[in-house]
Amino acid sequence: MSNENSADVGFEKQLWGAADLLRGNMDASEYKHVFLGLIFLKYVSDKFEERYDELKAENKGYEEDIDEYTSEGIFYVPPSSRWIEINKASHTPEIGIVIDSAMVAIEKENKRLKGILPKNFARPELDKRRLGEIVDLFSNINMGDHHKNKDLLGRVYEYCLSQFASKEGKNAGEFYTPSSIVRTLVEVLQPYSGRVYDPCCGSGGMFVQSVKFVENHRGKRGDISLYGQDSNPTTYKLCIMNLAIRGLEADIGEPNSDTFFHDCHLRLKADYIMANPPFNLSNWGGDKLKDDVRWKYGIPPEGNANYAWMQHIIHHLSPNGKMGMVLANGSLSTSSTQEFKIRKGIIEDDLVECIVSLPERLFFSTGIPVSLWFISKNKSQKCKTLFIDARNLGTMVTRNLRELNDDDIAKIADTVHSFKKGENYSDIKGFCKSATLDDIKATDYSLVPGRYVGIDDSNKMSEEEVKTEIIRVKQELKELFINNRKLDTKIMEILNSDE
Repeated sequence: MSNENSADVGFEKQLWGAADLLRGNMDASEYKHVFLGLIFLKYVSDKFEERYDELKAENKGYEEDIDEYTSEGIFYVPPSSRWIEINKASHTPEIGIVIDSAMVAIEKENKRLKGILPKNFARPELDKRRLGEIVDLFSNINMGDHHKNKDLLGRVYEYCLSQFASKEGKNAGEFYTPSSIVRTLVEVLQPYSGRVYDPCCGSGGMFVQSVKFVENHRGKRGDISLYGQDSNPTTYKLCIMNLAIRGLEADIGEPNSDTFFHDCHLRLKADYIMANPPFNLSNWGGDKLKDDVRWKYGIPPEGNANYAWMQHIIHHLSPNGKMGMVLANGSLSTSSTQEFKIRKGIIEDDLVECIVSLPERLFFSTGIPVSLWFISKNKSQKCKTLFIDARNLGTMVTRNLRELNDDDIAKIADTVHSFKKGENYSDIKGFCKSATLDDIKATDYSLVPGRYVGIDDSNKMSEEEVKTEIIRVKQELKELFINNRKLDTKIMEILNSDE
């Protein structure tokens, strides 16, 4: 497993720090496209220049032959779009126009990028002085030099995505899943080869980490094929750029395609599916899909799409397919008639291989606790399900954000693999428990790990820890009551308006 988390970053952290200072008062959601767009432009230009110099040295006059670049997986950059021209204009009022023109020209020469690159750098509200300073910042970095660092830009891009997610807060879930969660899914599923699918792919983190897994285990990129889609057209573009700068290709359908209403991969049966769908999504249009072929276990409720996502994914699994999915904890034990029926059917079909309860504060976008569902169409341990309570794992890296480190991820993944193999596995009180189908039926089909693993008495909290936890719970309750009062006020306004 690669040893990387946010505590290990160096260069990318320095770059982000400098770039963030240049952001000024610009909203993170807006600045994201300025900054990441320029990273992409700098990268493709640097890679082009490297290849250009190689061809120049051969002295055969092929320097401007597009095929000499595309055959090597390099985007052709026309003369007006090369970074040297961007840099020349960095301190002129026309810098925004120059960048927009560069993006247009690159898209024209590279069909794969058509309609993907940001082209709004010339807008009046974008401070051209700050824009020029960001160009200067990038001008001193060779992002294409893969000999020095094979995945330099990939690391920068991913790190900056995480920082933008931190800045954007609740909106971050639309485009970013924290890397430690993605890595946990990948390390448990182990996608060595086959078709990998993400029906709500965001900026493509599941794809990137799956390819890293293959390469870390001496495989080749071509050993897996990537499929996905995303309903947000802006996020779709981020995904295309994120994959392009890593030399990856994926079939992610069409932009702005709702997975439930426009499934871009109707006939796909995937070997591995990883997903972090929107939590507890309401108003998803379920009333218009009541006869859908995907609802094998029952019609999902219109007010919550959790089990719609679940059944969509199960529908797309191959006969030996496996899935890892992030869902809000409520899905583990909800007693609503429709959801209970679906969960019961999935359990009785012996699909649930493992449930992992995760610690709080892993997400920028929400504080609600979540769990990982691992489902298999061909379980190695028949009529058994592994429950892992990982709520005590992770390290607080900021006041409000927790991460799973390499040891945490390995502890979860190794436990799952030992259970599946039936070797060197044993229940650990307070952490993991292998439960039978009868055990689960006895809890009225609840999948909450805490109901199975028990409590580890050796890990009792100290008096100081208890006091800290009481303060935290009080604060959460206070915020909950405030939100409830706001909701009550809003309801009364609606009721009064009807009068």
